[in-house]
Amino acid sequence: MPNPLTEEKKDSRIRVSLRLAGAIGKATLTRWRKRPGEAFKKGEALYDIENEKSMVEVEAPCDGIMIEPLVAEGDDVEVGQFVCIIDQA
Repeated sequence: MPNPLTEEKKDSRIRVSLRLAGAIGKATLTRWRKRPGEAFKKGEALYDIENEKSMVEVEAPCDGIMIEPLVAEGDDVEVGQFVCIIDQA
């Protein structure tokens, strides 16, 4: 299971970037599981990604609220690219 990397804390808001195991450099964000304003718990799926080898649910790094997705469903995402802003509970 990939671990999202959290960076750039500002107050309780953090930006979440994509982190994948192995040598894969990018994946497609196929589905947002949380919408702006929705609360979630640590470990709940935030979004799904897919590459040529697999499809994976990416889990929330902490309890929080989805503030803003930064990429659209169907977009290719590079490892390290910020994909959303969340408010950490």
